[in-house]
Order: sequence, then C-alpha cells, then structure tokens
Amino acid sequence: MRNTPHIKTRLLLVAAFALPAFVFINGCKSTEPRPVTAPAPAQIATDDAALAARVKQALAADPGLRSLPMSVATYRGIVQLSGSVDSDVQIQKALAVTRGVPGVQSVNNDLHLRQQ
Repeated sequence: MRNTPHIKTRLLLVAAFALPAFVFINGCKSTEPRPVTAPAPAQIATDDAALAARVKQALAADPGLRSLPMSVATYRGIVQLSGSVDSDVQIQKALAVTRGVPGVQSVNNDLHLRQQ
C-alpha cells in the first residue's frame, strides 16, 4: 500500500504532460489545400514556345523584316530579339511588331546594326 501514492502522483504527472502535448499535436493537423495560383513549369514552357512562334510569325509577315536574320527567345512572356539589321528604323519596326503580339509582357532589344 505504500506505493499507491507514488502511482497516483506518477499518473497525474503523465496526464499533466500528455494533455498539453495532445492539444498541440491536434493543432498541427493539415488544413484544406490551397488552390494553385502559379502555372505549372510545363505550361509556362508551352506558353513561351507558342509566344515565340507568334512573334516569329508576326516578324515574317512584315515585308521589311522578313529577310533579316533575327532570333526570338522568350521566358515568361519576356521576348528577346537578337540579330543584325540594316537601320535603326528596322530595329524600331521589329520592336513595335513584337510589342503588338498578344502575350508579350516586355521586349529586350539585342538587335545590332550591321557594319556597312
């Protein structure tokens, strides 16, 4: 009978530590998943490829730009034009045509004048 008070004390101590632990663990359970707001990387890559194709098509449709050696690269709606052209007028025309394509966020100009 002498050990009975110790058993009760131990049970009370275990209960005193276990109850807050269960309360904290219960607060850690997961909640509803949040909706995904950013597009998947594969979707971005597909959109960039489609945007590059639309820009190339728009540049090829312009008679003054059709024959120029320009390359088009896109990343998340940002288009980079690079290559060589004959005049500043062609650079401005290429930039204007590119900005007119739906989906273009901005244009980086890396077009250079050819050495005459």
